[in-house]
Amino acid sequence: MNRALATLAACAVSMVLLLVVSQQLWQLRWTSTRDKNCKLPMPKGSMGFPIIGETCHWLVQGSAFHASRRQKYGNVFKTHLLGRPLIRVTGAENVRKVLMGEHTLVSVDWPQSTSTLLGPNSLANSIGDIHRKRRKVFSKVFSHEALQSYLPKIQQVIQESLRLWSSNPEPINVYRESQRLSFHMAVRVLLGFRVADEEMRHLFNTFQEFIDNIFTLPIDLPFSGYRKGIRARDTLHKGIEKAIREKPLSSQGKDYSDALDILLESAKENGTELTMQELKEATIELIFAAFATTASASTSLIMQLLRHPAVLEKLREELRTRGILHNGCLCEGELGLDTIVSLKYLDCVIKEVLRLFTPVSGGYRTALQTFELDGVQIPKGWSVMYSIRDTHDTSSVFKDVDAFDPDRFSQERSEDKEGRFHYLPFGGGIRSCLGKQLATLFLRILAIELASTSRFELATRNFPRVVTVPVVHPVDGLKVKFYGLDSNQNEIPSDLLADIKTEELLGAAV
Repeated sequence: MNRALATLAACAVSMVLLLVVSQQLWQLRWTSTRDKNCKLPMPKGSMGFPIIGETCHWLVQGSAFHASRRQKYGNVFKTHLLGRPLIRVTGAENVRKVLMGEHTLVSVDWPQSTSTLLGPNSLANSIGDIHRKRRKVFSKVFSHEALQSYLPKIQQVIQESLRLWSSNPEPINVYRESQRLSFHMAVRVLLGFRVADEEMRHLFNTFQEFIDNIFTLPIDLPFSGYRKGIRARDTLHKGIEKAIREKPLSSQGKDYSDALDILLESAKENGTELTMQELKEATIELIFAAFATTASASTSLIMQLLRHPAVLEKLREELRTRGILHNGCLCEGELGLDTIVSLKYLDCVIKEVLRLFTPVSGGYRTALQTFELDGVQIPKGWSVMYSIRDTHDTSSVFKDVDAFDPDRFSQERSEDKEGRFHYLPFGGGIRSCLGKQLATLFLRILAIELASTSRFELATRNFPRVVTVPVVHPVDGLKVKFYGLDSNQNEIPSDLLADIKTEELLGAAV
């Protein structure tokens, strides 16, 4: 018995030593890739365990993973995530150098799983002249004229969703329903597909599988997330091709031009014809851009309006003052694009939601040459991930950074005017998000409809915990009960509102 125990103990010690040695060799393997022609040191950090790196830590800890490493190693540190080494970068000046160095210091770089699933013809994967040409083609999809065309349909889809939510006797899962809303908006409004409800549900579930596996380890095994993502992509391609072939690809006879119409016309104007494969990849990319991030931001918007009733009341007051809201109803003909973008307080609310709850953590680049950040070298060939959310959280220009305070963006305070790269929910540089105007328009219309026609309350005792992977969202969704238009939920009596201290309402910590 004693001999057996001794053998087991020796085996355990051997395994521990083997693990320690392999981890040290793994660390040395990446440290040796430093540019020896540069005198600056490599960034501090840990590469985790062989092959898997720190991916498990990241998946479990979420945003706490980056916060703990940043506290330990500084604003520029190295790690190993999703099957590859990378250097994570935080801070306005550091991020500015990365984003403004496109095509000179850095080039776009996505995780292999993301790159493969989006496809080689996607705008996200394009570089150089190809990227510039494709971006020019896509830009018309999000022009002012295009947004005017989409606006009535977006409003209709949002109104239909809110009516369904209000007719449900049970509380709804806002995050899940926001995903459905965003998907319907992308498919029926942005792309103009005529899809039956049953097929829409199938496409939605398939796309959810696609999204759930777009950031995963690129291990192509039968039951791996990567293989699930590929299967979902192939199924989506078939459904999209069917919808494209059944869709009249012309604006003639329609009451508005959808994004696919505009995309095809823009491509012709620029002397190119899109193949079916390019159309399928462009379609998935448009849905991808409008789906997860919009659902995340919509959920965050509703959560903050629930947390801060005075913000909701101030939105209603702005709508009443502008003649948009009268006797609890939206006035006919008042919700034009120019009117929507002129609502100053609404703009502040949307900006604050996107500052505090930026849906996307950041973006990936590859160093084209060795360069310096914060006194360390970024070696040529290394992946660089610039952090949007961490930059917002650590920026010195925002006062009381953890508080939800829309007035920080008012003309009187203008906290975001001190530096453009302190606030970048849509990225920056030549790869800034093309769809940012559409995204903010969607959120503004949703906020207007919520403030003017919806009554809602939290259906749980406490607000759920928020996680950040793959996008910001509540752990178990956000359970909310919506009421009909005759309900007085969310209304704050004027005498009670006057007694509530401003700092308690607008300066409350999230």
